[in-house]
Amino acid sequence: MKNIVLFGPPGAGKGTQADFLKDMYNLVHISTGDVFRFNIKNKTELGLLAKKYMDEGDLVPDEVTINMLKAEVEKNADANGFIFDGFPRTESQAEALDVFLAEKGEQINGMVALEVPEDALVTRLLERGKTSGRTDDTDESKIRNRFNEYNTKTAVLKDYFDAQDKYYGVNGLGSIKEITQRIAKVFDAL
Repeated sequence: MKNIVLFGPPGAGKGTQADFLKDMYNLVHISTGDVFRFNIKNKTELGLLAKKYMDEGDLVPDEVTINMLKAEVEKNADANGFIFDGFPRTESQAEALDVFLAEKGEQINGMVALEVPEDALVTRLLERGKTSGRTDDTDESKIRNRFNEYNTKTAVLKDYFDAQDKYYGVNGLGSIKEITQRIAKVFDAL
């Protein structure tokens, strides 16, 4: 199995790239954001709880996110591997994912990080907010709060995966096709 963590700040293009890469490599794309939005749309208990945090631009608590992710992996037990998009976001989530995969005789092969300057990301998110229906993409102060959350809680994962020789930074600026080609070179080497 090939298990990849697709990493980067909000608006870096993780979801867009995952759509291409899942087909290229026959992997299952698990986007915590998509799963949360499904639960929000269907007004599940998890969805209502997640919406409260997301509307404030805060991260959903680890325990909720971890249990949701485990359920998604179990639903796709026969997969060739997974692209984890939006997970893990904290070191405790990364450790929980390592333990969960090890129980299945698997591991994370690599973390591919899309690297994009913050100002470019703000522009992308505000543009996405015009059509996405996501309240957290329409308010610059909420967007900046998400970056603060990312920088203080999530960016530390670079060190976590780098210590395992599994961190791969990729330039996230350019055309979608150019970025996909850069990521594919990393995937092919894993």
